[in-house]
Amino acid sequence: MFESIIGWIVLAVVAIVIIALIFWFVGIYNRFYSLKNSSEATLGQIRVAMKKRLDMIDQLLGAVKSYAKFEKETFESVTAMRASVATAGPGDLNKVEAESRSIFGRLLAVAENYPDLKTSQTVTSLMDSVKSLEEEIGRQRYTYNNISQEFNTMMDTIPSNIVGHLIHLTKLEYLQFEEAIQTPPKIEF
Repeated sequence: MFESIIGWIVLAVVAIVIIALIFWFVGIYNRFYSLKNSSEATLGQIRVAMKKRLDMIDQLLGAVKSYAKFEKETFESVTAMRASVATAGPGDLNKVEAESRSIFGRLLAVAENYPDLKTSQTVTSLMDSVKSLEEEIGRQRYTYNNISQEFNTMMDTIPSNIVGHLIHLTKLEYLQFEEAIQTPPKIEF
């Protein structure tokens, strides 16, 4: 009888350990997917802000077009970037960021060269809107990179990395816009 009580106790301890491991696994699994969904939502917000910025740059190009002759490639480039933003991953968003920053820099140079354009209410309003979108993109990028850092730390540390590898997760890519910010836009006409 004593052996059967010990058997039940051992069985109960094993069951509790198994249940605890299941809860542990589910908790880490849920945290990974919570972070993954947060990163995707933040990337979506960045895409929306970048598309808005490209739309405004397109409007600026229209306003500036009568004052300066831009190459056809500039218009085609903005159109292509606007189309690609919706499906762009972090690496592609880095490229779009650099290209759109360069185009915006050229637009600022045109505005500097044409005083009557610089005082145009439409151009001034659009430039202010683009600048505020720059700040929004910066905030969203910061949020995305923080989420990515937490996700990637979980992928690198024990015991969460065990769960991550079991469910075949990979690290999230960081958005690297800082390089484009530190490098002044190339202004060529």
